[in-house]
Amino acid sequence: DNIGELDPDRQLELKAQRKKEEDEKENGRKKAVLFGTSDISDSVLAMEEKVSSVYPLDFQEAREIFLVGQNYVQEAKEFFQVDGYVTDHIEIVQDHSALFKVLAFFEEDYERRCKMHKRRIDMLEPIYADLNPQYYLLISRQLQFELADTYYEMMDLKVAIGNRLEELDSHTIKKINSLAQLAIKYYELFLDSLRNPDKVFPEQLEEDVLRPAMVAKFHIARLYGKLITSDSKKQLENMQTSLEYYTFLVDYCEKHPDAVRAVETELELSKEMVGLLPTRMERLRAKLCPFI
Repeated sequence: DNIGELDPDRQLELKAQRKKEEDEKENGRKKAVLFGTSDISDSVLAMEEKVSSVYPLDFQEAREIFLVGQNYVQEAKEFFQVDGYVTDHIEIVQDHSALFKVLAFFEEDYERRCKMHKRRIDMLEPIYADLNPQYYLLISRQLQFELADTYYEMMDLKVAIGNRLEELDSHTIKKINSLAQLAIKYYELFLDSLRNPDKVFPEQLEEDVLRPAMVAKFHIARLYGKLITSDSKKQLENMQTSLEYYTFLVDYCEKHPDAVRAVETELELSKEMVGLLPTRMERLRAKLCPFI
């Protein structure tokens, strides 16, 4: 799957390393007391205790940092109201979304992780809906891509949850398809924003949008492959669409070799799928042949 997971062995190793560093810090504090600088040391320590200078290693530690960050975000939102501070307000909301995104990584329960991403959707979608891309094109693109990525992440989580079931129920299938279609919608909106006034997609992408555009194409290809349907004709259509997006990425990198370094992993997987999908489609067509 495409879901990030914590490495338990690495966590134990990092916790042991942290214990050693904390012991060294405590020894330093004892020396500070001895030489009469403990007041300064205590004030620094008080600040450090609010947000640790070390990386969190589990959900509880991450949550403590999240809550401090969320408190500052709420204060900033109150000052930078959307009326009068549009750009600042949206950036703060994006920071809030980023806090939830990082916290979700540490959550082991996929359902709860999904709910955290839903919180991100709930705060980003209303802002995007009210935004005029004519005046806020860059921010609009950022929100389109983040919304697409969030729905994409939720779809992956629902697929992982479904894989644990003995048999996929209709509710789970409907949810997976809905999330996939919403991710596709926002990726397509992002890609459409790159078109010229004649609605033509650029022959060569600017460097600042190259990777996002290629990742969007790659993710759309994968999303069409994840759509669940009992209709074989529809399945064949989805596979064809998926192939077209994978092919775009491969062809673009052949025409523009400088683009390869930006999407090495996606390109490798796209080449693999361009080789595999036609064979799978032929097999499906063979099954459909008597009915076509």
